[in-house]
Amino acid sequence: MTCKGLIFDLDGTLLDTLEDLAEAANSTLDYYGFSPHPVDAYRYFVGEGLRTLMQRIVPGGAATEEQLRQYMKKFAEIYNLTWNRKTAPYNGIVEMLSELTAAGLPLAVLSNKPHEFTVLCVETFFLKQHFRYVFGQRDFVAKKPDPAGAVDIAEKMGVAVGDILYVGDTATDMKTGNRAGMKTIGVEWGFRKRAELEEHGAWKIVATPGEVVSYAI
Repeated sequence: MTCKGLIFDLDGTLLDTLEDLAEAANSTLDYYGFSPHPVDAYRYFVGEGLRTLMQRIVPGGAATEEQLRQYMKKFAEIYNLTWNRKTAPYNGIVEMLSELTAAGLPLAVLSNKPHEFTVLCVETFFLKQHFRYVFGQRDFVAKKPDPAGAVDIAEKMGVAVGDILYVGDTATDMKTGNRAGMKTIGVEWGFRKRAELEEHGAWKIVATPGEVVSYAI
């Protein structure tokens, strides 16, 4: 295919955020008197937005809207103070972004993480010139796997959806890219397993960031 732009998921794709997310979520549970979950369990709890995360980790899953708002607010307060304790780019990610940028390809981030935290993470760990657009979850745009955010980025880039590679680590990402009409690349170093990426229509599955470059350039 001809690649004229790339869209990346954030958590589990560019950054290993698992331990910091789990710590903040478990601290939230502890604050409200609930038991914590193992860190590895968060590989499947995260990825579909903060509200869904709270619904998944709270026992019974029957929290009221007001309780969910309280849990989300407390999580944000804790995560704001602890989000970068262990978070870091996966090996080879910075080099991959530099190669893609040097090739003149426009890059973007699309995450279900709250927008303010998405921007904070990207600005902290990556160079300003790496990404033209950075979007987390916003109230006025449907969250992934709805393709609206990805299609909007394509329009902003001025690139046809069929010429964009969508790179992520979960079923949600594969659904998003496929529904947008993009070629999807699933990464094996992220939060989920290869079988999930295959099951949900990954065009290619890669084991290293360098392989993304090979499909893009």
